[in-house]
Amino acid sequence: MQMLLRRWRCVQIAIYAFLLLVMSGYPLLAQQDSTAVLTGTVTDPRGNVISNAAVEVRSESSNFSQKTATGSDGRFSLTGVPAGSYNVSAVATGFSTTSRTGIRVASGATADISISLSVANFSQEIMVEADGSNSLASQQSPVKALLDQRSARSLVDKHFIENFASPVSDYGELVQMVPGTFSINANGVGLGQSKTYFRGFSDGNYDIDFDGIPFYDTNSPTHHSWAFFPSQWIGGVDFDRSPGTASTIGPTPYGGSIHLLSKELPSQQNIRGAFSYGSFNTKLIDGAFDSGSFGGSDSKSNLTVDVHRMTSDGYQTYNYQMRNAGSLKYQYRLSNKTILTGFSGVIILDSNTPNFNGPTRAQVAQYGDNFLMTGPADPTLYTYYKYNFYHVPTDFEYVGFKSDLGHGWLVDVKPYTYSYYNGQRYANAVTLTGPYCSTIVTKKGVSALPCGVDKLNSYRKYGETAAVSQTSKLGVLRAGLWYEWAGTNRYQIPSDPLNKWVDQTLPNFHERFYTDSYQPYLEYEFHVMPKLSITAGVKFAYYNITLKQYADDGKTIGGLNGAAFAKNSAAYRSWLPSLDANYRLRSNWSVYGQVATGSVVPPSSVYDFNQTVSSSNPTPGVGILPKPSHSTTIQGGSVLKLSRVTLDASVYHIRFQNAYSTVTDPTTGEQDNYLQPSSITKGFEGETNVALTRSLSFYANGTVGKATYTGTLTSSGVTFKAPSDLWVAQTPSDTEALGLTYQQKAWDAGIFNKRIGSEWMDNGAYHNQVYVEPFNVTNLFLNYTIRGHSRFDQTKLRLSFNNILDQHNLTSVTPTASVVPATTDGVTNPFIGTTATSSTDVLNLLPGRSVMLTVQFGFSPKGR
Repeated sequence: MQMLLRRWRCVQIAIYAFLLLVMSGYPLLAQQDSTAVLTGTVTDPRGNVISNAAVEVRSESSNFSQKTATGSDGRFSLTGVPAGSYNVSAVATGFSTTSRTGIRVASGATADISISLSVANFSQEIMVEADGSNSLASQQSPVKALLDQRSARSLVDKHFIENFASPVSDYGELVQMVPGTFSINANGVGLGQSKTYFRGFSDGNYDIDFDGIPFYDTNSPTHHSWAFFPSQWIGGVDFDRSPGTASTIGPTPYGGSIHLLSKELPSQQNIRGAFSYGSFNTKLIDGAFDSGSFGGSDSKSNLTVDVHRMTSDGYQTYNYQMRNAGSLKYQYRLSNKTILTGFSGVIILDSNTPNFNGPTRAQVAQYGDNFLMTGPADPTLYTYYKYNFYHVPTDFEYVGFKSDLGHGWLVDVKPYTYSYYNGQRYANAVTLTGPYCSTIVTKKGVSALPCGVDKLNSYRKYGETAAVSQTSKLGVLRAGLWYEWAGTNRYQIPSDPLNKWVDQTLPNFHERFYTDSYQPYLEYEFHVMPKLSITAGVKFAYYNITLKQYADDGKTIGGLNGAAFAKNSAAYRSWLPSLDANYRLRSNWSVYGQVATGSVVPPSSVYDFNQTVSSSNPTPGVGILPKPSHSTTIQGGSVLKLSRVTLDASVYHIRFQNAYSTVTDPTTGEQDNYLQPSSITKGFEGETNVALTRSLSFYANGTVGKATYTGTLTSSGVTFKAPSDLWVAQTPSDTEALGLTYQQKAWDAGIFNKRIGSEWMDNGAYHNQVYVEPFNVTNLFLNYTIRGHSRFDQTKLRLSFNNILDQHNLTSVTPTASVVPATTDGVTNPFIGTTATSSTDVLNLLPGRSVMLTVQFGFSPKGR
């Protein structure tokens, strides 16, 4: 054995010596090459020159690369270029990246080329504009605004994700520093399902998409941060805090859109392996491969692959997590104007997270604020972790076809499919003493229920996004269509966890349904003058649901008088216009204004009512279907980018019309669906970044606002007036963020603090029940990365501290105490009143301090 170890050490020494020899000799070989000059012109589709376009020249046979920018005449020039074959790429604000390959440069000669850029799609445009500014403060800013923006938008770029976020972060945690936004995960960063809030909007009232493809649940337009798109797959986040323009597609362009962007494919080949270990016994093993350009002399192909495994005990007791995931992105350049892109991502998630949202006040008081479930010593309690678990496999795939057709025309088509399969089992009684642990009161009487629930929520979707644009001297025409079909199977069946999870005969509910969505749109960005653009458009949002509900135990729809199932269907339609303008006061200073509308369709639970014919229910069925909820956003703002300082600010006024909600009837246990009253949200957001030196910068943002109900609420045929002083739940009165970053060559360090102001909490109705005090979260990040296209490019040490001050504040409460009804205009209103705190209130708290150390090894083979 000792002899084998000695031989292995000799092999290691030989390998290291060989690598050092090759690395030290490579520059000497490069110095022997003769040099040349490479020049060129960058134009738009009409032939007009483009100034300040970013140009990159990269050798096809060595590590040589060089960057420059075009002048006012659209020209660029690079000297000292070694003779050889090169890939030349160019990109500019509003245009997509265009590359020319196989450019031959002869020794001592001058090569001159031309590159014509095509109009960018939405996600590409924002990435280019944010990085294309000459402002040092903008380049250093952790959250970037855009001079061309026509609404309140923020970009979180790849650099922030890889250096100023934990490697186990999900997309909700990546947007924490965006003005007015907050997202909390009580089990620790990336170790559970987080929900994001901003401007009074909760999850389900805004869109999230990945590379322009919307994703959301079919029963309600909410999202699962732990089952889709981990940070390893994300190259940037474009956060639009508005309904957007007519071309902004998705099921709920109601409050805003979080556009997740996949990583760009690098031209440099690289292999990376990383291991992370941190608090709560959290482990992450990640491997990635970037092929760089390959496929013969034309190098038409490019591929990147990432696989990882994450396990953790979690901050909360017995809240175990395990995620196995892999993604693949491939591009094939059919020609200089046509690109084919394919993406596939698969995740398998297993967790002991229970169905209940958190611990109760009594449990926290007795066991501490990290309590969630009990261990083997308490196998008869509903909190026993083995009686609560998820198994969630997901997949997401698309094929993108993008082509510049000439004469300013660009087409972009993406057919896609994705699935979600949430198989869950959980206990639902305080003490598990036998097969029957709880009772349910229905219109048919009292029934005994088993101690647990066997739950499934699964769906498969097929869809397509198609967009076409045409750029002319007058402006940009955009037209397109989003279409999607989905099939869903959902049930909850009472089950016995003490007897191998044997299900009872009838479910609490079981439904299968199909949904169709399509949104055609048309908009025109009119270039009134070189400094002024006005965009007007309209979108038609159509949504149809066809539902089959099976007979159940009386919990939801009843026995249906012996019928096997009942069918329902409904269609919802909305016309959503938008109008906005952007004016450049100067090249580095812009103002904008916007009026936009959004909508969100009701959830499938509108049909969750007893459909068994009886004397008290002679004609079961949906009476009047609720209309889609609408919002109208009016906002304006300004963006200024000086060399050392950036400033941006916005004011907004949003009217939410008829948000949809439910409450549980205390007598029948059924869901009472109703429309909340309208609400008005108005406020101010401001943001700045100051470049103190070329490496050190200070970032700050702040918001102040007010979100209150107005108008009336109608339930069970009775209309109530909304008291004007009631706040929308989980809408902070203010938020603040501070950050100090140091970015110098191989070093990236940053400390960030986010403060969330006071909030009111409700239990699903609308009345201010519980007041939550302000809280702070402070995070610290230290990184050392080998850069510069060396052989060990992207080798990295990464240290992350989350909640470094170890705060344990209350972040939200779900009240359980009954509300004492108030009287409004002589009528008893069951939805407003006063309530007292209860020992059974469900709490969410900040997870304690966590530390994560990552060691990442990167290797770039010779000749790349």
